Amino acid sequence: MDSFFLQQLFNGITLGAVYGLIAIGYTMVYGIIGMINFAHGEVYMISAYLCAIALALLSFFGLHSFPLLILGTLVFTIVVTGVYGWAIERIAYKPLRNSTRLAPLISAIGMSLILQNYAQISQGPRQQGIPTLLDGAFRFHIGESFVQMTYTKIFILLASLVGMLVLSWIISHTRLGRMCRAVQQDRKMASILGINTDRIISLVFMMGAAMAGLAGVLVTMNYGTFDFYAGFIIGIKAFTAAVLGGIGSLPGAMLGGLILGIAEAQFSGMVNSDYKDVFSFGLLVVILIFRPQGLLGRPVVTKV
Repeated sequence: MDSFFLQQLFNGITLGAVYGLIAIGYTMVYGIIGMINFAHGEVYMISAYLCAIALALLSFFGLHSFPLLILGTLVFTIVVTGVYGWAIERIAYKPLRNSTRLAPLISAIGMSLILQNYAQISQGPRQQGIPTLLDGAFRFHIGESFVQMTYTKIFILLASLVGMLVLSWIISHTRLGRMCRAVQQDRKMASILGINTDRIISLVFMMGAAMAGLAGVLVTMNYGTFDFYAGFIIGIKAFTAAVLGGIGSLPGAMLGGLILGIAEAQFSGMVNSDYKDVFSFGLLVVILIFRPQGLLGRPVVTKV
């Protein structure tokens, strides 16, 4: 098999794993309240800044071991982004939960703009970055060429897989997960049975934000640079991945992220990287036309 194809395949799987992590946030919120959190991409952007802040603080206090450094950074970023997710739900969604469906959407877009400008004013408009934390790579020779897998991308894949597995286990095998599924199926009945639906909805926002925080740390490690506008495009692409897999389905979000990442990487390598965004959104249009419920989503049946 062509080494260039394999290289792009590996790059696409890495990118798709990140898309899948962010898409989980979209799909969880939609699954439980039937609305799209368009401020979710900005939570990812905030997590990139939090990653840099955590690394700077830990290094200042003399912590330079990679395992401890990255563990401390992940814990700090995930916890703080979880708080951001809780705040977004309380400010932009809870007061409008019983209003028209358009009002929370406009509120979420407004929250997205607020977070963008908050990051721009507090951290500056210039692009910022962090140093490389993990050097080195595996090389697999295929004839006269080779496929390179950097340690950073391998770590991204492993961390993404662990994050997805942990979240899937929580949703499928814990009391909290059962309550989340009950609220998703019938919020009124879940409330009658004694479930605090407001608390569950807030926790879902927090879990989705935590996955975006994990993705923010991993992407920042890989590319090393970020700015206040970093959440817009990747947020839209993660939303595309969620729709592609089936909005409301956790396995669908993961599958959609992988498919989108692989397709985008192959298109960039074989056609033109300048039009990869056009290709991604074109793929979304095609899916919405021929399978609007997504690959793993359930078709919507309209009662007449």
